Amino acid sequence: MKIKDILKEKTPHISFEVFPPKTDAGFASVLSATDQIGALKPSYMSVTYGAGGGTSKNTVNIASHIKDDLGLTSLAHLTCVSSTKEHVARVIDELKKNNIENVLALRGDIPKESEFPLPNHYRYAYELVEEIKSKGDFCIGAACYPEGHMEAEHKKDDIYNLKKKVDCGVDFLTTQMFFDNTIFYNFLYRIREIGITVPVVPGIMPVTKGNQMKRISEMSGTVLPQRFRDVLDRFGEDPKAMQQAGIAYATDQIIDLFANGINHVHVYSMNNPAVATAIMHNLSDIVKNG
Repeated sequence: MKIKDILKEKTPHISFEVFPPKTDAGFASVLSATDQIGALKPSYMSVTYGAGGGTSKNTVNIASHIKDDLGLTSLAHLTCVSSTKEHVARVIDELKKNNIENVLALRGDIPKESEFPLPNHYRYAYELVEEIKSKGDFCIGAACYPEGHMEAEHKKDDIYNLKKKVDCGVDFLTTQMFFDNTIFYNFLYRIREIGITVPVVPGIMPVTKGNQMKRISEMSGTVLPQRFRDVLDRFGEDPKAMQQAGIAYATDQIIDLFANGINHVHVYSMNNPAVATAIMHNLSDIVKNG
């Protein structure tokens, strides 16, 4: 099923994300986590991309497993900045062969040791969107940044670039994580104002470890509201308490989004079935995915 059709539904839905193992040796454990999360019957499951070609094949393998063996809609990420155009073309062909019809088109992070742009590589995500669009009847998703992309000097420039990307054939958007829903609501207003009308799925990350936040902030520039800082300060050194508090904070965000008419939320569950299960338990009478 195409995700753009799922997003037309008017009842609350949750989807989850998993990521492939860094080495083939970890494939079995990731598959086990995928099966446990899949048993919760999310509206769809996304699979991140092993950049550079090393384990990228596992993205297709896991996405196929979700679709064929678990009977769920899968969304395969495809990142272009660290792969040649030929490699990207091969991955698109593999997605077609496996009847995976949903693709999240991403530029990806620029490798620190590399010059940019690399020869024979895509420079921007919109180029990847165009390539995917030309290769078949895919439902194409893309990323967006409610707080602005870290490389964009001005938010208005980031939104202009987003509009360009959407106009190339994007069917829906998924946001980077955020911890203050007001930021999302303001972002939604700004993009609608310039004519971006595709569905926007908010991405929520349950932070279950205090030390996660340093890396998250460095990578994304995410603003931490004082309310969330207070949670980290109080519970960050106690693993069990932090997990419970992080899940509760994320649940509160999700409930607020649903209450304000946002019907689809994507959870960055970090291959953790316990976290995904707790989120779904907290929303058991709200979300009717299955």
